[in-house]
Amino acid sequence: ISFSLQFEEDYFNVLKMIKQSGIPLKRKDRSENDPLIIAGGPCATANPMPLSDYIDVFVIGEGEVTINKFLDIYLENKNLDNFLDMDGIYIPKFNNNAKIALIDDMKNAYHITQPIITKTDKEDYKTVFSDSIMLNVSRGCTRGCRFCMSSYLYRPLRETTIKELVNIALKTRENTNLNKITLIGAAVGDYYDLEGLTKALESEGFQIATPSLRIDSLSRETLETLKKSGLKSITIAPESISTLRERINKSISDEKIFSVIKNAVDLDFNIKLYFLIGIPYESKEDIEELANYIEKIANMHKNRNYIKFSINPVIPKPQTPLQWEVYNFKEIKSKTRYLKKKLRKYNVKFESPKKGLIQYILSCGNREVGAVIEKSLTEEVTLKEWQSYLPNYNINDELPWSKIDIGIKSNFLKTEN
Repeated sequence: ISFSLQFEEDYFNVLKMIKQSGIPLKRKDRSENDPLIIAGGPCATANPMPLSDYIDVFVIGEGEVTINKFLDIYLENKNLDNFLDMDGIYIPKFNNNAKIALIDDMKNAYHITQPIITKTDKEDYKTVFSDSIMLNVSRGCTRGCRFCMSSYLYRPLRETTIKELVNIALKTRENTNLNKITLIGAAVGDYYDLEGLTKALESEGFQIATPSLRIDSLSRETLETLKKSGLKSITIAPESISTLRERINKSISDEKIFSVIKNAVDLDFNIKLYFLIGIPYESKEDIEELANYIEKIANMHKNRNYIKFSINPVIPKPQTPLQWEVYNFKEIKSKTRYLKKKLRKYNVKFESPKKGLIQYILSCGNREVGAVIEKSLTEEVTLKEWQSYLPNYNINDELPWSKIDIGIKSNFLKTEN
């Protein structure tokens, strides 16, 4: 039984599913007659420790490189000692050193052409992309934003060709009758010819969507092509004011941001913008400037309902330059309260500071965090108890995920910090 851990909050559901299936929850209590429990995905790759008492095997990196070879050997001989020298495999029982395994070319990536289609009238069962063909445009990102796990886990950038993407889209449409396409990748906006790709898909009659686009690669022409294909909304992430963007290595000028927003308004797009609070060395004055910045953007459209904002706390992530930072719950709560009051007449959604705290603990915690995840299955965990698991690392500490080698030297991350 295998799980893909895309978000830290998935951990609760993983343990819940194992428990409800009747399989012993902890790996030490399982026998040879129980299924092998495998987990992969970005969260498992960055820091497998919080679930290491519950998962038998973690796939570190991209599954295509590892999973078939692993299963072929496992079906012949179920002794996990056989996999200690295999790249891309971490086995908690042995706490072995594990080196990330990545595909070298997108030709070798698994592209879904026969997706599972959810057909239901119940909103709770509908997935975000249930009515969409997901096109794997690229993997990896060269930007190196200091808060972003994907910028560091999946280097280098690898891209699928336009010809291959169009063929995959046509084959998937033939199999599913779906006509809407969602472009997937950590850096879709950096695709070598995004305008050419959107035009090629549009010429085949596809409607195109994308979860988020890089601001500095969004030309007026690209926006016009996306609009023509039927796209109604765009999502961009300015993150913060100019000085704070520099600190997290996101060098986009205010001039470019406002130009993209103006073009999007002119083309009658719905616009969603993501911002961060809790950036290292962020001051009260910075938060006041951020409020004015958001207000200025909101007033660029005559109808405020067309521009929505999402403000989220920075969550320090493992394997990034911010992995040694703390999550200051008290400060995040105060900044959220101030911005809610200042921006109350605009369409702004705030992430819960408590939810951010829990996500931080799940992201950067050690093996002991598994106990509180397990406890949450049967009883309410208080904020005070969650706070007792807060990490507090110094820059020279050995980190819980030190056995995982993603190919980036710790000294480089220290320099970037």
